[in-house]
Amino acid sequence: MRRTPLHAEHRAAGARLVEFAGWELPLHYGSQIEEHHAVRRDCGVFDVSHMLALEIEGDGGRDFLRRALASDVARLRAPGRALYSCLLAPDGGILDDLIVYFLAEGRYRAVVNAATAETDLAWLAGLGPEGAALRPRRELALLAVQGPNARSKFHAAFPELGAAAGLAAFSCAEADGAMIARTGYTGEDGLELVLPAAQAEDAWRRLLAAGVRPCGLGARDTLRLEAGLCLYGQDMDASVTPFESGLGWTVDLSQPRAFVGREALARRSRARTLLGLVLEERGGVLRAHQPVRTSSGEGVVTSGTFSPTMGASIALARLPAASAPGERVEVEMHGRPRAARVVRPPFVRNGRILV
Repeated sequence: MRRTPLHAEHRAAGARLVEFAGWELPLHYGSQIEEHHAVRRDCGVFDVSHMLALEIEGDGGRDFLRRALASDVARLRAPGRALYSCLLAPDGGILDDLIVYFLAEGRYRAVVNAATAETDLAWLAGLGPEGAALRPRRELALLAVQGPNARSKFHAAFPELGAAAGLAAFSCAEADGAMIARTGYTGEDGLELVLPAAQAEDAWRRLLAAGVRPCGLGARDTLRLEAGLCLYGQDMDASVTPFESGLGWTVDLSQPRAFVGREALARRSRARTLLGLVLEERGGVLRAHQPVRTSSGEGVVTSGTFSPTMGASIALARLPAASAPGERVEVEMHGRPRAARVVRPPFVRNGRILV
């Protein structure tokens, strides 16, 4: 398995290490529940260095990304802005989801998922980025600092990175060879730090000294699910379109822009949608692949867990398009049906229960 530059720090902190997308990463450091609550109530840090930063450089970078992505990067009118988008196959299926940062004229940075990084790189290269070069930045480390106190503790740890002080949501800035961004995956405020791998251990230790709690993959999954955020490979993949995955808002059809998958999206069925479920019976936990029976047809749970914030089991589920929030459905668990309520995600955002 591959290891991040912080592997020794994780072992020293007593992390339980597991395999994820070919990487050895911390699942937790003793208590997944406590780490989850730390992010909701205070501040936690995740090592996400397994994700790949990919730079798109050159005068043709903008036109290339406008052709490659479902969202239109032309919306990023000034350096320092970011957007979330999907990378689509010609048939409209989702190859990956990613965030693109506009760093400077002729320079963009995309952060892609670890499990799809190499196929993403090959796919993008195969599209023929005329006037642009693709440069994977494997020498970089990525840290995500999340929680209501994340920004204050980040500034306490890195007073020299003043560029982060005034960042708006979905913005970024570069300072002292690092990139700071405000684009999280937990439903809480926070900052992400992208920096040379050689500086990662010092940055990690400075954050912990400022009172930031280390958090693993377990808490990251329960936090993102409470926030109603999709996980590639579970809630979406190449077999489904953004419209079937609650991500129709990422598809920009407002302009006559040709992008990969656009024509197929017009032809493919929109008979399914992604909504949330809250289990209304005790005695089980919603999990991926459980069948869902609705008044308008069959569905399936794509991601499920126990929500530490809500004290209930929640899930994302791909349901018939006629399904709506407030509807009662049945989920098959261990051979018997259990009642659940359909809701519109997110379940929790900024520490508040919303469903």
